[in-house]
Amino acid sequence: MSKLAEQVTDVRWVYAFGGGDSDGEASMKNLLGGKGANLAEMAKLGLPVPPGFTITTEVCTEYYKLGEKYPDTLAGQVEAALIDLEEKTGKKFGEASNPLLVSVRSGARASMPGMMDTVLNLGLNDKTAEGLAELSGDRRFAFDSYRRFIQMYSNVVLDLPHHEFEHILDTYKEQNEFDVDTQLSADDWMDVIKQYKAAVAKLSDKPFPEDPMEQLWGAVSAVFGSWMNDRAILYRKLNDIPQEWGTAVNVQSMVFGNMGDTSATGVAFTRDPSTGENMFYGEFLVNAQGEDVVAGIRTPAPISKARAAKINSDLVSLEEEMPAVYNQLIEVAQTLESHYRDMQDIEFTVENNILYMLQTRNGKRTAGAALKIAVDMAAEGLITEKEAVLRLEPAQLDQLLHPTISPNATRDMLVQGLPASPGAAVGKVVFSSDKAAEMAADGHKVILVRQETSPEDIHGMHAAQAIVTSRGGMTSHAAVVARGMGRPCVCGAGEMQIKEAEGVFRVFGREVREGDVITVDGAAGQVLMGEVDMIEPDLSGDFGQLMEWADGVRTLKVRTNAETPEDVRTAKSFGAEGIGLCRTEHMFFDAERIPVVRAMILASDTAGRKEALAKLLPFQREDFVEIFSIMEDRPCTIRLLDPPLHEFLPHTDDDIAEVAKGTGLDAEDLKARAEELAESNPMLGHRGCRLGITYPEIYEMQARAIFEAALQVAKDTSFKPVPEIMIPLVGTKKELSILKERVDAMAKEVFAAAGTSVDYLVGTMIELPRAALKAGEIAEDAEFFSFGTNDLTQTALGISRDDAGRFLTAYEDKGIYEKDPFVTLDQEGVGELVKIGVERGKATRPDIKLGICGEHGGDPASVIFCHNAGLNYVSCSPYRVPIARLAAAHAVLKS
Repeated sequence: MSKLAEQVTDVRWVYAFGGGDSDGEASMKNLLGGKGANLAEMAKLGLPVPPGFTITTEVCTEYYKLGEKYPDTLAGQVEAALIDLEEKTGKKFGEASNPLLVSVRSGARASMPGMMDTVLNLGLNDKTAEGLAELSGDRRFAFDSYRRFIQMYSNVVLDLPHHEFEHILDTYKEQNEFDVDTQLSADDWMDVIKQYKAAVAKLSDKPFPEDPMEQLWGAVSAVFGSWMNDRAILYRKLNDIPQEWGTAVNVQSMVFGNMGDTSATGVAFTRDPSTGENMFYGEFLVNAQGEDVVAGIRTPAPISKARAAKINSDLVSLEEEMPAVYNQLIEVAQTLESHYRDMQDIEFTVENNILYMLQTRNGKRTAGAALKIAVDMAAEGLITEKEAVLRLEPAQLDQLLHPTISPNATRDMLVQGLPASPGAAVGKVVFSSDKAAEMAADGHKVILVRQETSPEDIHGMHAAQAIVTSRGGMTSHAAVVARGMGRPCVCGAGEMQIKEAEGVFRVFGREVREGDVITVDGAAGQVLMGEVDMIEPDLSGDFGQLMEWADGVRTLKVRTNAETPEDVRTAKSFGAEGIGLCRTEHMFFDAERIPVVRAMILASDTAGRKEALAKLLPFQREDFVEIFSIMEDRPCTIRLLDPPLHEFLPHTDDDIAEVAKGTGLDAEDLKARAEELAESNPMLGHRGCRLGITYPEIYEMQARAIFEAALQVAKDTSFKPVPEIMIPLVGTKKELSILKERVDAMAKEVFAAAGTSVDYLVGTMIELPRAALKAGEIAEDAEFFSFGTNDLTQTALGISRDDAGRFLTAYEDKGIYEKDPFVTLDQEGVGELVKIGVERGKATRPDIKLGICGEHGGDPASVIFCHNAGLNYVSCSPYRVPIARLAAAHAVLKS
């Protein structure tokens, strides 16, 4: 226990780490944040961690509860922590001759790279800078550190524009013909510092703060304030991080990577975060501080010789530059990966050939890397197969299920950069994040092209299909954030001359303007002109292995929503175990069929409708033959006609005239019938089972087509199709009873004529609150329930899915809904109706089959709910089938 811990008798707000002991450990991430907990853990492991202290996440919560004020006892605990830190380092905070300098960094419990603020070299002023110069024997280093502090503090704490200081520095370098920062002498930095201070006084109407304690509390408040900045709020929303978690603040004694050629700073990963390859991966800069590596101002060098060779870098690696430090870093990296049993993202500084560890955390990685790392670590015995399944978030699979550039495609390469984040994307060039977000909102696919990105660009990066930067390396902001988002990214394409104001970039004599289409190959680090051919993903190898492990764990079946042969085949290849929703109305819009459907709608009597339906029967039968043949023995739930009939008719005069001309139908009849069928609220109108009650011949034709197709496939193949006929929009037992009787009668007729039969079920879609409440009665006839949560959400919440976009964002921002209820199931409201339907349905029919077929069937959080609610299966779109399979496995492993 530290001296600090011994002194605290009240609520504890501050925890010390380093200097031989730590008050915290890795398991205290909720209290200390990820960074603070891991610093404490590394110190406990005996690794070289500069000492410091953590102000807990609970202070952040209190800070906002108290109207951005601190708890009364915090100041005393911080002062005690500073005294403890002074004793550990042998330095004094604010003392000119032997100054203690610190960094102040954020550290939420969930990693949020680049989203919140950091201040380095805090404690410097005119006097302590002179003391640091005297103590280090290097005036250039001391005043380089001082100008960095002024620039960072002014931006982060005083909220002054970063570009003001960049402009001062760039102008000074131009006037003195300097190319890089390292050419500036101590006297140069002192001149720059004077200009920086003058800018602060002019922009803020007060001088730069000289008092170290004032500096410290300003920085701490800025970090807590950054928890609620726009980019952090957006990042939390995108990554499901609750606001109430808050952030911790880590105050740590400084070590300096900018003390000359024997000092350096870097970022490393114990495995390749882009591919998952078991290769030590990272970048470093000699004579630099940590922000330089990610800022993209200087091009960092690879950590290892192997990595340098792989990316054809001619820069000197750390392995060659500082071999002893490199070997020690390798040992530390192996220790951390073995201890945490996961790939680690580590930050380090070398001061005069001495290695210091500044951070470790589970590294952000692409979906492909996460997959490979999980399977490899299971094979290495580092984790179990079940742990490997949990290492890949279901939503990440989306990155693996989409096309990449065809190896045979013609590549018109504009520029080669660094392969910062894999994947491929096509889009229109935009040069600002605001433009990216605006165009994406209008439905355009865009590629964000920037010199470099910063945390302010997160909304544009999220809107873009891919990101390209002319500066920055593999651990730059653009690279790290793109990998986390699953966006393809090319960084460090230095030959690009980007002129944002002109809306153009130029490269090797070529000119690409805003709005031009380019293709980004993140895996190869290439930017290509135009749209390039893509190929489907390979779902064998590691993917197949992990999904096999997931399938061995889950109990929830996964089906698909599909009705075209292409979609059915795709879903089957992704592991669909049946069809949970075949929407028969989609089959009616085919060019050959729609005239017949319209003739049926225009018919004035039952005989006319039956005549038209007889022409539709062969089409429907062939549809089902193809579906049953593809799905073989897997169950297929087929929903009988659901939408109102007016959806099949033209509505404008021009459309009516065109249809009449093409079909021979009378234009006036078409117009009159469309007006007759028009409804004020068609979602709650003459649709679903109401069509079957009023026009029973429609459902009879569909039932005949299903049974005849099933018999034909059973006869022609060794498979035994399992049709499940679903009656939509049932709200009463009587509706289902009437229609089930007609379906059963048709089955009896078809089977008698064929002299054979197949097994089948008749059930209903639960999509009305009344149906959920009366599920016990409805289950007397229904052999299965499929919860249609799209419409159940609309009818339960009283919200039109088509119109909700006008206000749902505001509802989410105000916390009325945590998430869009049409994306993630409203478990408290709609979920309660599902639970009631399950409970009452099972009470009547214990063996009733239960599923869900709304879009929620592919949402990981909703899949877990379905598992816990006792459903037998979920059904989702084809490309979300693997996501649902993995989510179903997570549901078992996390329960």
